[in-house]
Amino acid sequence: MDATPLKDHKAKLREILHDEIAALPDGYIADSNRGIYLQAVSLKRFADARNIMVYYSVRREPDTIRIINAALSAGKTVALPYCLRGGILQARLVCNLIELKPAVLGIPAPMDTAPIMPPDELDLVIVPALTYDRTGNRIGYGGGYYDRFLKDIPAYTVGLARERLIRDKLPIEPRDVAVKCVITETDIIMDCHSQV
Repeated sequence: MDATPLKDHKAKLREILHDEIAALPDGYIADSNRGIYLQAVSLKRFADARNIMVYYSVRREPDTIRIINAALSAGKTVALPYCLRGGILQARLVCNLIELKPAVLGIPAPMDTAPIMPPDELDLVIVPALTYDRTGNRIGYGGGYYDRFLKDIPAYTVGLARERLIRDKLPIEPRDVAVKCVITETDIIMDCHSQV
């Protein structure tokens, strides 16, 4: 599949996923959030990580706020994404969620004065997406921020996905960067990138 049809296919898939996410029952969202949280904090890579980066979940994304608070309570150094023009993403440190302010698309983000964590010092990054497949590929929101950010860093990468949304295989482009682990409310797929 060449580049233009592939981009069109991914754009259509994003529309389908937005509709599927909107149709999920509230009870399932709550149960799924609980299960994903418990799976994430039980992960040995999470327990061992000193420096982690986690996105701030909004709307019906898998809830990361409990994960952020658990990491802060455990004394980990926690960074959240900070978006700059040109598709540049930085990991900026936070000590408490009350430090955040609305940024791009109204999503809470660290202040522009928050210290920057060098990407090569991150041990674990939890990566946002509309969903994942079982080999760690993702359908993100289309900006490419994380693909550029993750391209050359050694951190262990984790994707959170609701079981009802996960796919067996997603379309990918050469620039797409897969995660190393996918967590759903019922499963932890370790080293999934090696299954491709």
